[in-house]
Amino acid sequence: MYIQGKAKEQNTFDAIVVGSGVSGGWAAKELTEKGLKVLMLERGYNVEHITGYKDAMKESWDFPHRGRVDKKAAEEYWAVKRTGYAANEENRGFFVKDTEHPYKEKRRFDWIRGYNTGGRSKMWGRQSYRWNKRDFTANLEEGVGTDWPIRYEDLAPWYDYVERFAGISGYKEGFDVLPDGMFQPGMEMNCVEKHFKQGMEANFPGRHVTIGRVAHLTQPTAEQTALGRSACQFRNKCIRGCPYGAYFSTQSATLPAAMKTENLTLLTDKIVYQVIYDDELGKATGVKAIDQNTKEETEYFAKIIFLNASAINSAWVMMQSTSSRHPNGLGNASDQLGRNIMDHHLDSGASGWVEGFSDQYYYGNRPNGIYIPRFTNWGTDKRDFLRGFGYQGGASRSKGVEVEQTFGAEFKESLSEPGIWRIGIGGFGETLPDPSNRMTLTDEKDQWGLPVIEFDAWWGDNEQKMRVAMRDEAVAMLEAAGFKDVRGHKNEDKSPGIGIHEMGTARMGTEEGNSVLNKNNQVWGAENVFVTDGAAMVSSSCVNPSLTYMALTARAAAFAVDEMKKGNL
Repeated sequence: MYIQGKAKEQNTFDAIVVGSGVSGGWAAKELTEKGLKVLMLERGYNVEHITGYKDAMKESWDFPHRGRVDKKAAEEYWAVKRTGYAANEENRGFFVKDTEHPYKEKRRFDWIRGYNTGGRSKMWGRQSYRWNKRDFTANLEEGVGTDWPIRYEDLAPWYDYVERFAGISGYKEGFDVLPDGMFQPGMEMNCVEKHFKQGMEANFPGRHVTIGRVAHLTQPTAEQTALGRSACQFRNKCIRGCPYGAYFSTQSATLPAAMKTENLTLLTDKIVYQVIYDDELGKATGVKAIDQNTKEETEYFAKIIFLNASAINSAWVMMQSTSSRHPNGLGNASDQLGRNIMDHHLDSGASGWVEGFSDQYYYGNRPNGIYIPRFTNWGTDKRDFLRGFGYQGGASRSKGVEVEQTFGAEFKESLSEPGIWRIGIGGFGETLPDPSNRMTLTDEKDQWGLPVIEFDAWWGDNEQKMRVAMRDEAVAMLEAAGFKDVRGHKNEDKSPGIGIHEMGTARMGTEEGNSVLNKNNQVWGAENVFVTDGAAMVSSSCVNPSLTYMALTARAAAFAVDEMKKGNL
């Protein structure tokens, strides 16, 4: 619907933020706090903080199928089910039904989505790590992909900034490979994790074990409690939403901060599918959206636009945003839009059990585990592949002790006893950028008449070699630390996307000929459009990326407002 006059005036803001997930929430917070009138457009339904978390306080027996995936759900959540946990009855509340939001696979790609307020910021793993200095130089040093246009030092103060607000718990360790941050007190390892740390580090000098650095409050600040947040309760039901606001999400942190300014307008159920570009002005003027319920089309206008719809959907919007200046999609003179899809490959590692410690237990359900920072191709370590991987895992006591009978009173009683201690660690490996790993628009349309995406991506030889090392090194470390019956695994039934860390579809770069975005996350040729979600990433590191999205967004928002004040946007 083309609008003008008073209607256009009502739909005009200083800034538009597309998407309400981790990076979208940060964009809204930063822009509103700097005085801009901001419109946030979310394609899914609204989820209110606390009252919207309908499954948060339930136990497994409260669900009709005791949490399992029934046949109907298995069909509706056919991609979500591939995770092995997200489609479970107790977890799937905020994930999309794949049958309602179809996509195609030339090669298999696990696209796991959450279309509602807060997006995947409600279901994320909360693991929060800074990238190290070499993460920003490895592409240049090794001749892979293209060079990052920024370095660690450009982002370091913004890591400080977002960590203080979000609340990251962890230990300061002084590792070059895993820079320290502004931490709240770290969670405690249990006795067997401490045993593993001691045994592994004694046998492998230069390798380390620390507690996971997570976006959970352990010592809330006055700023955080003022937003209604409180300390983690160790319930480990985070994926259903946290009524205590203990972990960082849009609803618990950035959205209330933005609302507090009275400068934010949030509209849900609006599927933004195109950026409006004015060839005469040489810049974007707004976006087009379709209401997912009424299918009414509306245009919204602003001086600056932040695309934070996730790596895949931001690129999807840009591909549909063609004009004389951008005939192949917004900022796509390099033909890199939709290419270089990266994700972390995982499910390769080892597990085992340990004797002793039968008189020890732990408190609650800690929503965290141990972390082993990357050690391959670091220092004197050299491999037949590039880059490396970190491990995430943990130790716990199994349920029940072994008895002769598997039925009857004795068996029932045995199940109430804590069993032996077990441990498992799994690698998270870096994926190299590869332009042949891509997404494209097909002629097939969804229920809103919008093009369906097709994925064509897979792991290369480098990732395959790394996966073997992820398994073998895990076995070696557990055995050296004294664990029994150690078994390695390397799951062949996994594919790109399964890490739910999609990156790289509109990468930053040093010039328009090798990238889609410049060093300030501005789209080449449409400098009032910023992309600060996973699409912007130039490489993938091996650590979880959300903290870097937050830092990039805060940095870009400060730059955008400064440029606006100078009259440059």
